[in-house]
Amino acid sequence: MPILLDLFLTFFRIGLFTFGGGYAMISLIDDTCVERKRWITRDEMMDITVIAESTPGPIAINCATFVGYKQKGLPGAAAATVGVVVPSFLVILLISTFLDRFLEITWIAHAFQGIKLAVGILILDAALKMIRHTEKKPLPLAIMGCAAVGMLLIDLLALRVSSIALMLAAAVVSLSVFLCRQLRGKGAGKP
Repeated sequence: MPILLDLFLTFFRIGLFTFGGGYAMISLIDDTCVERKRWITRDEMMDITVIAESTPGPIAINCATFVGYKQKGLPGAAAATVGVVVPSFLVILLISTFLDRFLEITWIAHAFQGIKLAVGILILDAALKMIRHTEKKPLPLAIMGCAAVGMLLIDLLALRVSSIALMLAAAVVSLSVFLCRQLRGKGAGKP
C-alpha cells in the first residue's frame, strides 16, 4: 500500500475509533505508530506528546501531522492530518443533524457511560507508558512527582490555575536545571 494512503487510513481509524479526545488517542497512536508500524521510536513519541501538548491545536492532530511529516514530508503530514480529522468531522455532523433525538436514545446514553470508562483507561494507559519510559534518574522522577502532587492538589482544592502559568512554571524549572548543570560543568572544567 502506498505510504500516503497508509498514513491516511491509519489515522482515519485512530480518529474513528477513539472517543475522548487527544489524550485518549495518545495510547492508540503509540500502539500503532511505535509498536506495530514502527514509523517512530519510543523517544520520538514522548517528544511528540510533549510538543503536541505545548503547541496550539488538538494533540491528536499535532501528533498525526508530525508522524506524517516524518514519513513523507508535507504530503505525509497532510494525509495523516486529514485522516485523523475527517472521522470527527463526520461524527459531529451526524450528531448535530439529529442532536435532539440522539441524546434521548436510551442505548446511546448507556453506551456513552461505558465509553467514559474506556476513555479514562486509555488516558491512564498513555500516562503509564510515558512514566515507564521516563528516565529513572532522581531529578526527572522528582519533577514528575512534584507535578503529579501539584495537579492533585489543584484538583482537590478546586483551584483555578491557568494552564499557561503551569507551562511557564515548568519551563522555568527546566531552564533552571539546565543552567545549573551548565554552570556546574564549567566550574568542574576549571583548574
